[in-house]
Amino acid sequence: MLTRKQLQLLEFINKRLQQDGVPPSFDEMKDALDLRSKSGIHRLITALEERGFIRRLAHRARAIEIVKLPDSLDKGGFKPKVIEGDAPPPPPANAIAVDSLHALELPVMGRIAAGTPIEAISEVSHNVTVPGSMLSGQGSHYALEVKGDSMIDAGINDGDIVVIREQVSADNGEIVVALVEGHEATLKRYHRKGNMVALEAANPAYETRMLRGDQVKVQGRLVGLIRSY
Repeated sequence: MLTRKQLQLLEFINKRLQQDGVPPSFDEMKDALDLRSKSGIHRLITALEERGFIRRLAHRARAIEIVKLPDSLDKGGFKPKVIEGDAPPPPPANAIAVDSLHALELPVMGRIAAGTPIEAISEVSHNVTVPGSMLSGQGSHYALEVKGDSMIDAGINDGDIVVIREQVSADNGEIVVALVEGHEATLKRYHRKGNMVALEAANPAYETRMLRGDQVKVQGRLVGLIRSY
């Protein structure tokens, strides 16, 4: 059973999809439900996901798949449909084996925090051309612009473009894109310790963040870096 606020949010998302074909922003959701902050929206979305009504899609902060609707909203039969955010999916060509002799264009999917985590942004600002040798075998790849200096001792500077291989797991010591509590994206070195995850900076000015495993979702692994001078 859904709470009144959960039902209101699900109904609002569904109506916007049906009317406009685009999802509401977190600010629009907050205003529609008369909440004071977006953190309340994040909690409601997480609750809807845990109850199987929606599914969030990786790397696109405003992309949600409505899996089902409660009987009170399901009029005339419901067919699952993806609510697309601003960013298109990675080019299909990246899902096949990469030819190391050729260059490919990757979408730059917004900015990633190498410092204090920022809210996940998935807005393609431009494309970047990378050599096939930089890409990691099979699988989808995307790029992000780095914001912040917490990874400078790993050679990652503010303004760099990092190339990420899409994956949902990582080995200890790998640099990953981590989604924290469903809405904050950060670039950090990953360490799993039992039920806890350490997100470790490469700058002594920043402390290692210790989080429960269910608070962190790996969204990809660093495989390359592009720097402009």
